[in-house]
Parts: sequence; structure tokens; C-alpha cells
Amino acid sequence: MWLAGVRHVALDQHCLRSFGQPDRPRLDADRRHQTIELPEHNPPLAWYLCALPNPWKWSDNAHLAFEGAPGERWEGPALVPGLYVHLENARPIAGWGEHNIPENEPRRKLVRFRTCRNYQFAWWLRAERDAPDAKSEFVPSRRSDEGGQMMLI
Repeated sequence: MWLAGVRHVALDQHCLRSFGQPDRPRLDADRRHQTIELPEHNPPLAWYLCALPNPWKWSDNAHLAFEGAPGERWEGPALVPGLYVHLENARPIAGWGEHNIPENEPRRKLVRFRTCRNYQFAWWLRAERDAPDAKSEFVPSRRSDEGGQMMLI
């Protein structure tokens, strides 16, 4: 499970890499309940929470994009049942998905990009929040022995 404060996007990458070098508040993946206070000053464009099940199953991946919203509260599952989230002074960002990837984007034909919810949200951020490109030094290089999906346990 990880949380990313997204400031820019890398639309030639998928999974966490599609967010370039995001802010990464520390989460404890072993704790069932935890409270995380996010910084109020210099907020990112959006926050993105991702939790991958073990054993991994794509349809059970939990994702939640949200943004700061003073005075607002929200409770509910993170895109799929299994991860329940309570937000204070924040609200979820809804309405993004595969449809945000432009039809003429060549990577849309690749399953690992098209089905990657992080990549879908990165395209939403580009269209709706004018997210800038991540500088190349912010995008970690891919090792040849890495698979297509990241898992933090």
C-alpha cells in the first residue's frame, strides 16, 4: 500500500512511475487502522492511494484519488471493496478511468498501460489539472528484471 502526492506526470510510464517523483508520506501496510495527516502548505495536484492485494488480483486492487477540500468529509471504499477510507478536509476525485487515455495515444493499445489505474488518473490530471511533465531525472529507470506491476508489502 502506498500514498502519492502527485505534482507532475510521466505519460510514457505506468504504475507508480506515471506520477514521476511524487510526495510519499509513510504508510504502515501492516496496520489495519491508521491516521495520516497530510501537509496543508504547498499541496500537490492530487493524492493517490493504492493498495494491492496479496496474492495479487487486478480486480481487487484498491485505488482512491483525492484532493484537499477544507471542511469536507468523506467515507467509503477505495474504488473496490476491501479498503475503507475516511477523509477529513478532503474529497475523492471521481469520473476518471480508461476513457481519459486519448484514443490516439499509442500506449492505449498496450494492456499494461490501458488497464493501469494510475496511468488513467495521470491522463485525467493532464486533462483536468494541466499536470506538467515530470522531468526525466524524476522518473526512475526501469530495471530489465522488473515485472509490470509494483507491489509494496
